[in-house]
Amino acid sequence: MGGREAIATPPVPRAARRAPPGGRESGGLPEAGPGPGAAQRPAEEPWIRCRACGAGIARPADRIALGGRHRHRFANPYGIVFEIGCFGAADGCLAVGNPTEEFTWFSGYAWQVALCAACRTHLGWRFSATGGSRFFGLIVERLVEPPAA
Repeated sequence: MGGREAIATPPVPRAARRAPPGGRESGGLPEAGPGPGAAQRPAEEPWIRCRACGAGIARPADRIALGGRHRHRFANPYGIVFEIGCFGAADGCLAVGNPTEEFTWFSGYAWQVALCAACRTHLGWRFSATGGSRFFGLIVERLVEPPAA
């Protein structure tokens, strides 16, 4: 097992380690960077980027707080600790695998693995509630913040 796959857990079903045929739910593989919500944002707003390849993942304005905090620290069942930041959108991510509530960190939410759409590095997880609410929990150390203005 390779270095990144060894820590791509909460438990990652074997089939979830690869992007599904056709990419996201829509068909073709998405390009990293500006996604569907990009037209609603100012063009000059910087990107939070994938540390591995530099692709745009989310915008600073996409940050959200859950339980009063943007950042959270969790350990998976194997004892690996992750510090994640919560984002309402992450246009540069691709969610793979079937949602599962097994070992979820957020009660009422199922999770899927979230990969960089450009290089397929494991960046975190997409969490979905049965009522349709979704957010991304992205591993802070795998992201690069934009330079301060």
